[in-house]
Amino acid sequence: MNATATLNPRRFRPGFWTGVFVVLFLAFCAVTVIRFTKGLGAVTHLSDRFPWGLWIGFDLLCGVGLAAGAFTLTAVVQLFNLKKFEPIVRPTILTGFLGYSFVIVALLLDLGQPWRIWHAIVYWNPHSVMFEVAWCVMLYTTVLAVEFAPVVFERFGFHAPARLIHRLIIPLVIIGVILSTLHQSSLGTLYLIVPSKLHPLWYSPMLPLHFYISAIGAGIGMVILESYLSGRAFHRHLEMNLLEPLARGMVVALGIYGLMRIQAIHRNHAFGSILSFSYEGNMFLLEFTLGVILPVVLMSFRRLRSDPNWLVGGAFLAVLGFVMNRLNVSITGMEAASGTRYIPSAMEIIVSVGLVATGMAVFAFAVRNFSIFPDGPVSQSQEREEGA
Repeated sequence: MNATATLNPRRFRPGFWTGVFVVLFLAFCAVTVIRFTKGLGAVTHLSDRFPWGLWIGFDLLCGVGLAAGAFTLTAVVQLFNLKKFEPIVRPTILTGFLGYSFVIVALLLDLGQPWRIWHAIVYWNPHSVMFEVAWCVMLYTTVLAVEFAPVVFERFGFHAPARLIHRLIIPLVIIGVILSTLHQSSLGTLYLIVPSKLHPLWYSPMLPLHFYISAIGAGIGMVILESYLSGRAFHRHLEMNLLEPLARGMVVALGIYGLMRIQAIHRNHAFGSILSFSYEGNMFLLEFTLGVILPVVLMSFRRLRSDPNWLVGGAFLAVLGFVMNRLNVSITGMEAASGTRYIPSAMEIIVSVGLVATGMAVFAFAVRNFSIFPDGPVSQSQEREEGA
């Protein structure tokens, strides 16, 4: 074991964003205490008529979907042998692992009886979509943890287990792709049981496939966005030679997804809702324009894809449209049938923002202490020197 491989506390220098993250984390902890001592009614605007809100629509559906870049990129590198993308695999796996970890935290907060979350392991109900999602999320989170483990082992000098995992990486990636395919699509399957409640602008028998394809497109967009944000935070160059080809893949995925959505709306005779500029129609237009039409059109031009600003802008639109889609499916599309208008409470928003902020803080900690990028850990002194 390398005697010098210990975490260096002197690298930590509190700054403005550190203070912001601390405040958000403390607010998150305060809301968590209230939720577990006084119940869901004390912190949310959920009800029996509208039981699934922001914590399901954003924390779960978006958290799982935006982490799809992990299985997409590992499959591209390990199964299709496109090794040139290897430099961005580790940060993508870390992002995916953090995403799934915080999805589990959000579920613990949202469940009425969170202490029973382990029941899916013991009490099997193979006819339930939720049972399948629970198992796939648990198993895939484990796969991501194993895929990320060599980074930790290498940091502390445990090279033998790291080499063992490297030898098993192909089976691990195959298992990860299978599990991701199952639960990314099954999240859409959850809404197949409410055909009379989900608005026809979003309902389709092909909803599982819609969820899967859109997750691939948005997952790629998230990889680009994460590369940009980490580059800004740690003064790293944007790997345009890697991200530009990914943007082409994003265009293909979003293009296929967009055509499928139009076909589903035609099948449901729902174009009238768009043309009448109803509330649901306007929300669909905003989602589809920002998340499908604009990114596909902009990223179809090589000149724009090759420009960092346009590339990041297109990726941001894809991610934003994806988030809007999941919120439209889980909230906007269900409001009319429930006979109520759901607006998240301030404490619901604090929990979601707090989880995102905590994830960003953990990512920054990992980058500063582990070899997430090819050139190793980044200290804050290095950041200042590179930014000078």
